[in-house]
Amino acid sequence: MRAPIGFRIRNQRKSLAVSQANLARNVGISPSYLNLIEASKRDVGGALLQKIAKALELNIDKLTGESEQRLITDLGEAFADPVMQGASITQEEASKMVMQSPNLATSFVQLYRAYIDTKTSNQVYTNRLKADPLFSELLHQILSQVTAIRSSAEIIEGVADLSQEDRDRFLASIGRESKLMSEVAQTLIGHFDQTLQNKRSITPTKELDDYIIAEKNYFPILEDAALALREKINQYGSFGEEALLATLKDNFSIKVVKREATNNQSTQFIYNAEKRTIYFFGSARASTRQFQLASLFAQLSADDLIKMQSDSPNFTLKQTKILCSKYLASYIAGAMIFPYQQFLQAAQLSKYDIDYLGQKYTASFEQVAHRLVTLRQKDASGIAFGFLRSDPAGRLTKHFPLPGLLLPNSGHACPLWAIYSAFGSSEPIVRQIVRFADGSRYFFIAKTTSKRLSAFNEQTMYTSVMLACDIFHAKDIIYAKGLDLGDETNDVEVGPSCRLCTLKYCAHRQEDALYPI
Repeated sequence: MRAPIGFRIRNQRKSLAVSQANLARNVGISPSYLNLIEASKRDVGGALLQKIAKALELNIDKLTGESEQRLITDLGEAFADPVMQGASITQEEASKMVMQSPNLATSFVQLYRAYIDTKTSNQVYTNRLKADPLFSELLHQILSQVTAIRSSAEIIEGVADLSQEDRDRFLASIGRESKLMSEVAQTLIGHFDQTLQNKRSITPTKELDDYIIAEKNYFPILEDAALALREKINQYGSFGEEALLATLKDNFSIKVVKREATNNQSTQFIYNAEKRTIYFFGSARASTRQFQLASLFAQLSADDLIKMQSDSPNFTLKQTKILCSKYLASYIAGAMIFPYQQFLQAAQLSKYDIDYLGQKYTASFEQVAHRLVTLRQKDASGIAFGFLRSDPAGRLTKHFPLPGLLLPNSGHACPLWAIYSAFGSSEPIVRQIVRFADGSRYFFIAKTTSKRLSAFNEQTMYTSVMLACDIFHAKDIIYAKGLDLGDETNDVEVGPSCRLCTLKYCAHRQEDALYPI
């Protein structure tokens, strides 16, 4: 699904009183091709998009329309709700609405979310009252305790010659049953709140995602802090595990204990704040130890900065701030291990060879992929990548979006994506050129990874990590070597997910589409 880049190009061109012919000549394309771009019938990106943005004196970030793309998707989901029966909206109509009336589109989505939250609350309480056996059991407990309290009270009140011993016994019973009833009532309310929270349309993860997307997953203030912390670590030797250990010990009295892994020991590390000790178990790789030490150093050294950055007025849920603090500490750790300019240069020279970069910086495939996604500094950016991680069940456990490419927030992506085929592939890296229904093309690379086993009988847990970029950038990536990027006949036709896919004929569809096909 394309964001309305073409609309922006046309509107900006007209506002500057520039003809199609003149703009096409300045950027080196034909007027007819520019006309197709402005009509959103041709994809545009890479160097060409940079040229158009420069010619129109427009910030390229405003052309990519990342926030608008999410708004288009939200509109589609809202209009697909049964309550909107008879008022469906096409992708083109959603794009035009976002472009021409962005405030109206935003307000509509906000109203729809409020409706969903209200509807969810009603459904939760109704379902609990009607069908939940736990709810029924808790109500019976409360009823029994009310009966016991009432019986004891009636005896105390109605028996005049009740001995003091019996009176004390019945009073104790009332106190005991009252306490139990209070605990049961709290449990009951807790189940309601938990169910309601789990079904909210706005979750801590989504709030954090919105925050990261708004910042383009690049935080200059954290980059500066990371460089300062790295310089401090370098005073204890070349950056690495040993220097980190010495820094933590000298500055925070942190000690590290390495232990052998026991049977079924799935945890690779534990930090005990009270004992100021971090424990690493035998299954923890060097990349894991280095990253966790860097993350701990970031938490202890930049606590005030992390708290300040996490105190966003847009966070309505307490859990969001907790998640944000963890994310920002990890961000600083990544920026410490991979200094921006040095890492960007290494990435470009190696043509984004992730395995090479992992060896150079003692990092895992996922850690390198994470850092590549954050290279968004203005005038010094790397290739814009999207990031996805999946568990073996196909559930997406982490994602960072890419402008123009719709990555599902949760659940499952298209089953044809490389992130899933990587699980069954014998190749170390799975590469894939995909084409969406709107004609946009992307280059996917994916790899399956796993934690080191601590013992023979431990179950291996695999994850698949995928990077995605616009096809325009594929020529600059080593994994595209040998592929004919201009040949579209071998492209894999995909969608974002079954519910968001508009492909009319797909043998792999598992769910009905939200948009009318």
